[in-house]
Amino acid sequence: MATAVQVVNETAQQILQVKIRNRTARVGVIGLGYVGLPLAVEFAKAGFSVTGIDVQREKVERLNRGDSYIQDVPAAALDQLLDDNRFCATTDFSVIADLDTINIAVPTPLRKTKDPDMSYVVSACEEVAKHFCAGKLVILESTTYPGTTDELILPRLEQTGLRVGEDFFLCFSPERIDPGNPKYHTGNIPKVVGGITRACTEMGSLFYSQALEEVVPVSSTRVAEMVKLLENTFRMINIGLVNELALMCDRMGINIWEVIDAAATKPFGFMPFYPGPGLGGHCIPIDPFYLSWKSKQAGIEARFIELAGYINGQMPQFVVDKVQSALNEAWKPLKGSHIHVLGVAYKRDIGDVRESPALDIILLLERRGARVTYSDPYVSRIQLDKRGLKSSDSLAMAAEADCVLVATDHTQFDYPGILKRARVIVDARNAFKNHRSDKIVRL
Repeated sequence: MATAVQVVNETAQQILQVKIRNRTARVGVIGLGYVGLPLAVEFAKAGFSVTGIDVQREKVERLNRGDSYIQDVPAAALDQLLDDNRFCATTDFSVIADLDTINIAVPTPLRKTKDPDMSYVVSACEEVAKHFCAGKLVILESTTYPGTTDELILPRLEQTGLRVGEDFFLCFSPERIDPGNPKYHTGNIPKVVGGITRACTEMGSLFYSQALEEVVPVSSTRVAEMVKLLENTFRMINIGLVNELALMCDRMGINIWEVIDAAATKPFGFMPFYPGPGLGGHCIPIDPFYLSWKSKQAGIEARFIELAGYINGQMPQFVVDKVQSALNEAWKPLKGSHIHVLGVAYKRDIGDVRESPALDIILLLERRGARVTYSDPYVSRIQLDKRGLKSSDSLAMAAEADCVLVATDHTQFDYPGILKRARVIVDARNAFKNHRSDKIVRL
């Protein structure tokens, strides 16, 4: 015979399941950046009432007046959700008490010592714990090391006296956002979710299945945490490999781009990765070092990760050396020359400059005495060493500069026009793949 406590717990679980299925559950998302805002919008579009929480008042005010600062969230879509009372934003964490589900999507940067800075996650979790009660589903989406959910978050929530898997439900689900990708977005990227208990995994899977196309349940939070790190470590190491090959090919006078294109014709056993000026974005340059840090705690040295990180970190310097060599061939010193950089975002056709190698390249060029300008249709202004630079007209600057450097290959650039006007071009992205000219120096 079931005890009274068991009956209450089963009822709380059943009530939450019913709320999720009929979409009356009140959804909360903490952190309204590149991950949190698109997720909040997907659930609002699916018919849920969603409250976004962020500590930055400016963000909250912009969202509440329909002004989206995320490229993947159109302002028109946000306006409609506001009109339908499906979405609102706030800086007030006390609203957590009235929420049924809470997704945590806050930053997890690295410190200068390459160990994870979990302060944002801890702060968010403490706010949740202040307003916690039975019947809630909490899901961490911030990328982190294996063990974060059960070692860092679970103890704080259990201090309330509630039991995981019975009174409340706790999961980890890695974000897989690819900003600017026209094909894959929050709604159609398969969603991995792992819970502390089986009941937690089932609740998390049920929740995501209401708004997202495919859910992939796994056996634990640690498996789910490791999934994200495997995905990004795989990319980081392979990019490191091809960057090292680019360095080799440069010394041997071989076109690395032609080598990769030819190798990619093999229909099995090969996946093309491409060299570049360095790694950017929040994920690939950072996430593998969570795994490296955690493995060191277990007495294992992550040699591949450390080596790939070193190689990728050398690429901005290699690009600057290419610029200097290209100018030398034109009988010009780098010091005093005008270098115009095409693109400062970390990848094509987005406005995200997080960890962008272009910023490192600009600073390195300036330290060698160059005068640097830039053009980027998605980034009107950048901040470097407490001073700002504004984007300039690419065609006008191409004609004026001593050297044009392609750091980000935005499709909006007029490459034929730039080629016609430029004196020397250093192409770090193979943007001029289909052009033949003595002006072009390829990576």
